[in-house]
Amino acid sequence: MKTLILFGALLLGTPLYAAQLNLELGADSRTWQTEELLKHPLVQTINIPNDVSYKRDMSYRAVPLAALLTGVKPDDHLQAVALDGFAAELSAAPLLNAQGARAWLAIEDPANPWPPLSEGKHSAGPFYLVWTDPRAGNISPEQWPFEVASIKSMAPVAERFPALLPDPALKADDPVNKGFALFQKNCLACHRLNGAGDSQFGPDLNIPYNPTEYFGADFLKRYIRDPQGLRQWPQAKMPGFSSEVLPDEDLGMLVGYLKHMVGRKAKP
Repeated sequence: MKTLILFGALLLGTPLYAAQLNLELGADSRTWQTEELLKHPLVQTINIPNDVSYKRDMSYRAVPLAALLTGVKPDDHLQAVALDGFAAELSAAPLLNAQGARAWLAIEDPANPWPPLSEGKHSAGPFYLVWTDPRAGNISPEQWPFEVASIKSMAPVAERFPALLPDPALKADDPVNKGFALFQKNCLACHRLNGAGDSQFGPDLNIPYNPTEYFGADFLKRYIRDPQGLRQWPQAKMPGFSSEVLPDEDLGMLVGYLKHMVGRKAKP
């Protein structure tokens, strides 16, 4: 699709800087064109070792994302929506960091396009949220959305989707509630649960069956660690979650949340 758009632009004589990023941030909303971002005063070349999407070292022209998030506060909640329907739920605080794990908006220059993600696929452009020093912030693969079309200021997930909530009788520091927070960070970008969520990417994780109901023993944990190591097919898209990104204790709490939600099925 992107190739056709660029080809059509050539035929019509329009500039190839047609891609745009919509920032829906209330009073500070605005639209950025590719050409504007490539001329941003803070744009620079950054190097990303072992890029999450390309699985190799990459170099990008990029702008610190915090420089574009005018008016956004650390307690705010954002959602990055990709062209393919991937919807990454993002706490604002890490995106505003100037130290440690730092978020960048990588900008694809149509005059120097990025390689395809795999044979027959598109690139990660026109906009891609990447991180320098991601280990310092325990950044998960789901916090690297590519083909980003918009970044929106949203109400927190718990307010928008009450069907995702654990039993309200649980204490705030209960492991199930901690697992719910991990679910939002690592799973909600691709999956719905009880029909709740904005993504159209992966299957629902509770309706009709929760994975804890059909994965025996510790196979669910093994699957989350290395999906292709448990079952392989060419169209598989789920990334593995290493122990650096999702420590064993966190993985246990995430699975605990899923198991808890078996008793809270709510058909959409």
